[in-house]
Amino acid sequence: MNKQSEISILIVEDHTLTRFGLKTAFEALNQVKLISEAEDGETGIELAKSLRPDIVLMDLGLPGINGIQATKIIKEFDNSIKVIILTSHNNEDEVWAALSSGANAYCLKDIEPDRLVHVIESVYDGAAWLDPSIADTVLKRLTCDKIAFSKKNEQEEREEEEKIQLTDREMEVLRLIVDGFSNAEIAEKLFVSIHTAKAHVCNILQKLSVDDRTQAAIKALKDGLV
Repeated sequence: MNKQSEISILIVEDHTLTRFGLKTAFEALNQVKLISEAEDGETGIELAKSLRPDIVLMDLGLPGINGIQATKIIKEFDNSIKVIILTSHNNEDEVWAALSSGANAYCLKDIEPDRLVHVIESVYDGAAWLDPSIADTVLKRLTCDKIAFSKKNEQEEREEEEKIQLTDREMEVLRLIVDGFSNAEIAEKLFVSIHTAKAHVCNILQKLSVDDRTQAAIKALKDGLV
């Protein structure tokens, strides 16, 4: 991230005290700038359309349109807006629904403020992020799906493998994507230019037939690619 720029934030949260706490924390920082806040999903969607923030911090348990629906709508009209789910919910079905709706990160509300800022910066730079406890839930779900997947006949497995042929370098990049590294961090680790790193990421998304880095990471883990 360019440290000279501020990341614009929209908070969508129905609890006044939580909004106040986040607002207070952000006011003391130079990295981020709170541009607005909403207490329900409908207002959050309208503000996202008019303000086009860099990041939306989205609660799930909102009145009216819930956070999952609001995330899906926001991502449909502007996929460049990054959505970070910030919630107390860690139900497995809600986690998967949020990720499927296009969320770029999933955080629980007990996250430390400094850690949240790091997540915001990482997601802004293009990384995906899951709360460690949520990551465990995701991995368990992926393990179950992998067992089910293994029951496919051998012909189906061969056809699937033929579709995904990544180079050794692309496999390195895919592992870094799964670990949550941004394009800039991948470029630094592999000693390549940011342009080259972005090109590798684009090739990987195309070969995996996915739309974004979060889906690529999930598919890589689900299909046992890394």
